Amino acid sequence: MKRGRREALTAYLFLTPQAIGFVLFVLIPLISVVIMSFTDTDLLTNESKPVGWDNYVEIFTGDPAFWQSLAVTGIFALGLVVINVGLSLALALALNRRPRGAGFFLTLAFLAVVTSQAAWAIVWRFLLQGEGGAVNGLLDLIGLAGPNWLHEAQPSLAAVTVVAALKTVGLKAVIFLAALRNIPPGVIEAARLDGASEGRITRHIVLPMISPTTLVVIVITLIGSFQVFDYVQLMTHGGPSHATSVLAFYIYEQGFELFRSGYASALAIVLFGLTLVLVAIQWWARKKWVHE
Repeated sequence: MKRGRREALTAYLFLTPQAIGFVLFVLIPLISVVIMSFTDTDLLTNESKPVGWDNYVEIFTGDPAFWQSLAVTGIFALGLVVINVGLSLALALALNRRPRGAGFFLTLAFLAVVTSQAAWAIVWRFLLQGEGGAVNGLLDLIGLAGPNWLHEAQPSLAAVTVVAALKTVGLKAVIFLAALRNIPPGVIEAARLDGASEGRITRHIVLPMISPTTLVVIVITLIGSFQVFDYVQLMTHGGPSHATSVLAFYIYEQGFELFRSGYASALAIVLFGLTLVLVAIQWWARKKWVHE
């Protein structure tokens, strides 16, 4: 009993710093945001008065900018998941064949991961300039006229989505590669002996066997897509004409540019709820395509 108590005490001592950090920097701020969402709080004057559900009513019935930001966020999230997960899986499948120079290409892809997001966004902002940008310079070499990527409504969201997707391809590829290396070689060899082509092996054996990893990568990417802020702030500042104003950036605008802290808190709660619902749907849908 004394040994068990000592072990329990040791465990609690190791857990205490993390628990204190969670309470101070996660739980208390989260409760404060929930409380503030029911108030009209001005960050500039620090004046606050309770307004009940008025902020939430305004969000869903009196704020067209919220619905535009929600649509932009949905398009961005869909594009990010498709591009990021697709490129990561394709890179992992290619590297799993152990071609010559595989380590070099993986290292090259992982350099973007260790680069700070601010530096990554700023570099791409210069590369995507309408005049003098490297991307349009390459397009000129093949006879194509590139748009002003970050200053036109239609290509701006696509440009930000691709830049954000390329940032973590190396990391997701490593996760997929670990899952691919865990597939028993005998399963693949048996399929080849039965005459299955490489395409059929990939489609009917490899992809189903790594589907739990695919689910994790999709969920992580989806959650990250709803939290994106720095790319929008540094590359487009939500423009042009709010074409790249995702919900996280809209919350920043309301809270730190218009100083409507109560309304921004309500928007943050709505964003949290939407993320939770989408992750729950993904988790429920896993039964139909994830082979555990």
